[in-house]
Amino acid sequence: MKWLVVILSIPYIYLLLKIYYSLFKIKPYKSDLPSDLLVSVIVACRNEQKNLPSLLSFLSAQNYDADKFEVIIIDDNSADSTFNIASEFSGIRNLIAIRNPGNGKKSAIKTGVDACKGELVITTDADCTMRSRWITTIASYYSEYKPEMIICPVTLKGGKGFFRRFQELEFLSLQGITAGTAMQGNPVMCNGANLAFTKKAFKNNSINLHAEKMSGDDVFLLHSLKQNKSSRILWLESNDALVKTCSSETWSSFIDQRARWISKAGSYSDTFTILLAIVTFVTILLLPLLLITCIFNQAFLPVFLAAFLLKSIPDYLILHNTAVRYKRKELLRWFIPSQIFYTYYILRIVPKAIYKGNHW
Repeated sequence: MKWLVVILSIPYIYLLLKIYYSLFKIKPYKSDLPSDLLVSVIVACRNEQKNLPSLLSFLSAQNYDADKFEVIIIDDNSADSTFNIASEFSGIRNLIAIRNPGNGKKSAIKTGVDACKGELVITTDADCTMRSRWITTIASYYSEYKPEMIICPVTLKGGKGFFRRFQELEFLSLQGITAGTAMQGNPVMCNGANLAFTKKAFKNNSINLHAEKMSGDDVFLLHSLKQNKSSRILWLESNDALVKTCSSETWSSFIDQRARWISKAGSYSDTFTILLAIVTFVTILLLPLLLITCIFNQAFLPVFLAAFLLKSIPDYLILHNTAVRYKRKELLRWFIPSQIFYTYYILRIVPKAIYKGNHW
């Protein structure tokens, strides 16, 4: 049994350590190259009257030439004043508010891309905040390297208590995996809250976005681009390019959101993403099985502790690297409690993802 635990843990340790070492390739980007590129910022939102004014204020404060960027707000069938707030805002020179003729974020993003004029599209969410050099940095990076997609960093706004800390740590781990696999040249995920891509790339790959799934407008586009070996998908490491987004207010909304994220996994076609997902799930599932076994036979307690340690080492290394880069090292004191809770969390959201994950 002990050898079986080691054998099952080896693929997880190997894959995550490779990702961890890739993180050392990251070098912060400084945007010294001026750009006169026309940029389209697209925001798909639903019932965001609370958050939208703040986002529009941050976008109006961008130091990029006001004539060289447009903001397109697509109202996805809101039941509040989202559309009116967007259409009446006067602080952005080129601001367009559109009602989504379809339903869902993918339809809204497509509507925005169809209407935009920019060569480069940047997507974000209504609850995000960013620095004044956000557009400038991304546009400069694109002008210098000309990739089809730029994956940009996202962090959660801080909070108090275990619930908020757990969300921040989980999100940092996802950012670590995102950056590490991108630096390997084999990215597995990205976040539409801070994502840039060419209009041409979106048009050429929009058929592969799986319209039947509520979630995944970002990841399905990434995976479709990966199928074309000539596509360049790069990670942009820059505090100026970073956006902060809100954490979930309640456990229920948090679980529902993660269930939607996981629900799209059955439609993945990217081999490495599927492999990493399977290896991760098997490793996580091993822990509760061993814990249950310990209840009936305490001789298995050392095996459980060994499995827990084997999983925790690469997890901690990736988290430590990411937390240091984003100046959130103090969160690491919550690592052990979060690791203990993480197994229950995964076992809670997977069944929900299977049965209800594709519903808002």
